[in-house]
Amino acid sequence: MSENRTAKSIHPVDEILPFSKLFAYGLQHVLAMYAGAVAVPIIVAQAMHLTPDQLIHLINADLFTCGIATLIQTLGFWRVGARIPMIQGVTFASVTPMILIGTEHGITAIYGAIILAGLFTFFIAPWFSRLIRFFPPVVTGTIITIIGITLLPVSVRWIGGGGSPSSPDFANPMHLFLAFITLGIVILVYRYGKGFVSNIAVLIGLICGTVIAMVLGQTDFAEVGRSEWFGIITPFSFGFPTFDVGSVISMIIVMLVVMVETTGDCIAIGEIVGKPIGRKNLARCLRADGLSTFIGGIFNSFPYTAFAQNVGLIAVTRVKSRFVVAGSGIILIALGLFPKMAAVVACIPNSVLGGAGLAMFGMIIASGIRALSKVDFEGNYNLMLVAVSIGISMITLTVPTFFQNFPDAAKIILQSGITLGSLTAVVLNLILNGVGEEAAVEEE
Repeated sequence: MSENRTAKSIHPVDEILPFSKLFAYGLQHVLAMYAGAVAVPIIVAQAMHLTPDQLIHLINADLFTCGIATLIQTLGFWRVGARIPMIQGVTFASVTPMILIGTEHGITAIYGAIILAGLFTFFIAPWFSRLIRFFPPVVTGTIITIIGITLLPVSVRWIGGGGSPSSPDFANPMHLFLAFITLGIVILVYRYGKGFVSNIAVLIGLICGTVIAMVLGQTDFAEVGRSEWFGIITPFSFGFPTFDVGSVISMIIVMLVVMVETTGDCIAIGEIVGKPIGRKNLARCLRADGLSTFIGGIFNSFPYTAFAQNVGLIAVTRVKSRFVVAGSGIILIALGLFPKMAAVVACIPNSVLGGAGLAMFGMIIASGIRALSKVDFEGNYNLMLVAVSIGISMITLTVPTFFQNFPDAAKIILQSGITLGSLTAVVLNLILNGVGEEAAVEEE
């Protein structure tokens, strides 16, 4: 009887599932975030005119460090890591500043800026976490909705094949077929599968979609044969870091933006898994970002933050265990150390990812709507807060170059719909509601 009571007292976030389920659920998370994870090293390598071997090294280093960062965030130690199912990946907010730094001062200056910005984030986390009182339910619900809305264009581009919308091949009938057959499989498995099978609907959809694509000649595994079996990730492969004051300041600005996004993602995941995030837990979450970014600079990788894509997967599967995402971290480390494994994952067509992405990102929006349904909209200004915040977050979705004439430092904030919408929600809440009892979040 006492064992049953103990089992019942374990929060779903801390539940350890059987190995087979941990692996399947963890792999599902990895497949959902893989394309986004490798996009940043590819963009930076192209801008820096790196060799193919250097690009491969960047991708392997990125995946390896993604895994370490995810383990730090999910398992935690001391006062580091939120211990929630939050997978870590490279922040896209860092892409433009890194390219500018690398072009002007070389790639070693990128890593010098990343290392110091990571340390800054780690030490500022306890003070930054005090801002959680500015995230009442109306703000967090709005942010969750914004996260889903701003991610949908990613899925749409994947559905079209992942290339430029101006390409003649974009959204051709084959891409659309693969995307929607994958989405159909996800929906059918989710609806008619039972228990574990229903929970891995996205994984089954991705596998089936890839098999169909292979049969139709839309993907092949030739690259797997050309890949190495094992690759060693060595610190400072591009040389010891150099430090430029302007570069460091620009990367610190990036990390301040990342901290705002991480706050929103952390609170969103806490809402979905039923584990409210207090100030101390948020500080642990932000410290993990800082430590992971510091490690990224050492291992030739990049700044790290929560991957919003995977928030939707938690909502779809209803699997809340942080050890599932810790399993994802181990898989990511393996992908970084074994390039042949990473090559297998890379064979998944973008259109197949897009079909699954529609379900995942749509579920984030649904979770945001559910959170907002608990908010009181009578006799206050909450409706205006939600409306304006979501509207402003869609500016760059509608016209990506809208802020092109602004200074580079401002564009870091303005070009991210999630950051811009989140900051708008926080500011409007202060203007319209103040920091009253509703906005106060109890410390753990």
